Amino acid sequence: MKLIKRTLFHLFWLLIALTAAGLLAVAAAAIYFVPSLPDVNSLQNYQLATPLRVYSQDGKLIGEYGEQRRQIVDFDEVPADLVNAIVAAEDQDFFSHPGIDPRGLARAAMELAASGSIRSGGSTITMQVARNYLLTLDQTFTRKIREILLALQMERILTKEQIFELYVNKIYLGQGAYGVGSAAQIYFNKPLSQLTLPEAATIAGLPKAPSSLNPIANPERSLIRRNWILLRMQQLGYVSNEQYQQAVQAPIQIQRSRTELQLQAQYVAEMARQYAISRFGDRAYTDGYSITTTLDSRTQNQARDALIDGLVAYDARHGWRGPEQSGIPSTLAEAQERTDRRGLEEELAASPEVAQTARQAAERSSTRVEGIEEDVSNWLRVLGSTPNVGPLEPAIVIDVQGQQMRVLRRNGQVETIGWDELKWAAPYRSVRARGASPTQAAQIAARGDLVRVVANGQGNSERWRLSQTPQIEGAIVVLDPRTGAIRALQGGFSFAKSSFNRATQARRQPGSSFKPFIYLSALEQGNMTPATVINDAPIVQQELSGDVWRPENDTRSFLGPTRLREGLYRSRNLVTIRALQATGLDNTLDMLERMGFNRAQLPNGLSLALGSASLTPLEIARGYAEIANGGFKVLPWYIARITQGEDQTNLLDEPNPPAACPECDPFESTVEIDGRTYPIAERVADGASVYMLQDMMRDVIRRGTGRAALSIGRDDLAGKTGTSNDQRDTWFSGFNGALVATVWVGMDDNSSTGEYGAQAALPIWTQFMGQALQGMSPQFLPRPENVVSARIDPQSGRRLRDNDPGGISEIFRADNLPPYQEPSVRPDLENESGSQGTGSYDAIF
Repeated sequence: MKLIKRTLFHLFWLLIALTAAGLLAVAAAAIYFVPSLPDVNSLQNYQLATPLRVYSQDGKLIGEYGEQRRQIVDFDEVPADLVNAIVAAEDQDFFSHPGIDPRGLARAAMELAASGSIRSGGSTITMQVARNYLLTLDQTFTRKIREILLALQMERILTKEQIFELYVNKIYLGQGAYGVGSAAQIYFNKPLSQLTLPEAATIAGLPKAPSSLNPIANPERSLIRRNWILLRMQQLGYVSNEQYQQAVQAPIQIQRSRTELQLQAQYVAEMARQYAISRFGDRAYTDGYSITTTLDSRTQNQARDALIDGLVAYDARHGWRGPEQSGIPSTLAEAQERTDRRGLEEELAASPEVAQTARQAAERSSTRVEGIEEDVSNWLRVLGSTPNVGPLEPAIVIDVQGQQMRVLRRNGQVETIGWDELKWAAPYRSVRARGASPTQAAQIAARGDLVRVVANGQGNSERWRLSQTPQIEGAIVVLDPRTGAIRALQGGFSFAKSSFNRATQARRQPGSSFKPFIYLSALEQGNMTPATVINDAPIVQQELSGDVWRPENDTRSFLGPTRLREGLYRSRNLVTIRALQATGLDNTLDMLERMGFNRAQLPNGLSLALGSASLTPLEIARGYAEIANGGFKVLPWYIARITQGEDQTNLLDEPNPPAACPECDPFESTVEIDGRTYPIAERVADGASVYMLQDMMRDVIRRGTGRAALSIGRDDLAGKTGTSNDQRDTWFSGFNGALVATVWVGMDDNSSTGEYGAQAALPIWTQFMGQALQGMSPQFLPRPENVVSARIDPQSGRRLRDNDPGGISEIFRADNLPPYQEPSVRPDLENESGSQGTGSYDAIF
């Protein structure tokens, strides 16, 4: 008996000691941490973020960043069922505890002792508000203490209703939804007040894992979580048993609310977002900034469509790689049987009926559509959670019969794809080989396969074509050559597929599309003319490494003496190399540096002539803009205006870049373009040289590698194709006086495309420019006064006299005309006349 009394005595004093130690620890923590805590009073006037918005020049929304999908609600606007569901799921004693849950904290402490890390257990709703509004999200012991102290302070200053209101307006609930008001719209397309009990429980289940438990991406897991919450509500007396039984049997019914941007230009929107962050920091997302870009919505749509169409066409030329997924079950009940249940151990352990009722609810989620005699609830769920890639929609194969394929689209429509839209799908083998052409639809896909489809035609004539997400990638950049303003930019097939901006970030070899810069230097600094004859013959050069460099023409042939103009439009490598040799490598690099190219990124050797530098499409487009505008240096820019506030009247910035003006007096300093005044840009190339180069580049389209662009039906277009070694990069860059466009097509892994620039890139450029310039009058660079025309002998490049027959017309600087052709006669005439060696017609006649 004495032993028991002694033991109880010691236990009593041990408890007193532990309690005192705990109180002392709390007091010490309070003394240490309270002075550095954020001011809880600030929550009484907390202003939630106003997002960063990005617009095109003509006012179309192209991007919105920050916590934009938020609808602020008062506590009184939150339905009782949702309040109870959240409390049941997150903090059952919320309305009675002082801000912390000692039992939960004890569990968290045990987890810390066992695992060495702080987990989520033990956080009340009040503590979550403290963390979300006033603290960082790092999982540290110090943050946990600060969280506890702030929660205790909040409970003294704020009412429970105010704390709950802060919580439901801040939490992230998946699919871009912040706060319960936004979640009700995004998941169920209805206001909070109209939520049913099962829908309220679904939303209440999201804070634990917004991505893996949301009913759009994972309805099977969401059902289990929802029904566990309903069980908790029944156990806590929030709902009757009858209400519980009805709710857990309810099928999951999602009605998504989709917010579409007004203009698809996500790559430029992301460029603007990054600029805003660099300038304003995290305030960019919260302080109501608006950025207006230089994009023109019509031009952007045309450029994006042209790139997408060209990449889809390339992909179809190279074969079918198969469906994206196979064997997708049609019913939600079957899909739930296969679902991964990791992370739901607590819910499933609560009662066997959680899994049972979730299964029954999945069975009641049966969905039928016209044209299919079975439940397709899971097919529609998969389609709903699978985003479009560009214009390519996801579709699931219902069945294949003969040369037809029936597919289900996201909107519940059943489409029949005919053989004309299927027969292209010969199996992909490599970029240069395909398998045998299919003869039956069953050779292409099977029931339950996820494929891509794209619309052909519009309205009543609309048909659907089998497609696939291209492996090939590309970029298109469109500039105003006068100002350098970016009018359109698409950095890849789809921003959703890849946010890597190939227009500004991909450094690739431009190949022959770089040659015009070499020819410009030759015309200006090498004292050459379009008629200068250069020998298209082999070159062998010993390199410092000991290797021998033997550059070749693409055709592996040589033309011998070739005029500079012909060397450009025929894209002769050896002519370009010899032109660079004659001009001087340093002279050419000096000019390229003046034009804005980074000299450190250019090869210091003759391979420069073949486009061996690594440059972005935007850098190439800028260089072409300086050719198109008459030789003025321009800087590409895309931000036209930055404002702050909903009315966009608080102007923060309005850039004033330089602009080209070839017709301006040299003493003028500004020029007005489209009602805006610009400083006149620095001239980096002689106007006469640029004019001659433009004329030579028009021959690329009239008779060279860009002949496909003749289909546009304009005579003011100039440009150049480009293909790098092993066809890894394909290019076409071109312009008239109003627009410059550069197109790059290639593989992200730098593997071969199996095509040339004229095959892969030029069709994209042609489609775009044909649409963008429609109805626009010809835009030519004014001819400088010192540029004159003269007849030349096409073989020698020398000038002909007025009385000399034949020849062709060529243009020259007035002070750099070629010498006259020496009079000569054909050898047969000399033999017949007996006047060999006189070398003149006078000696014969």
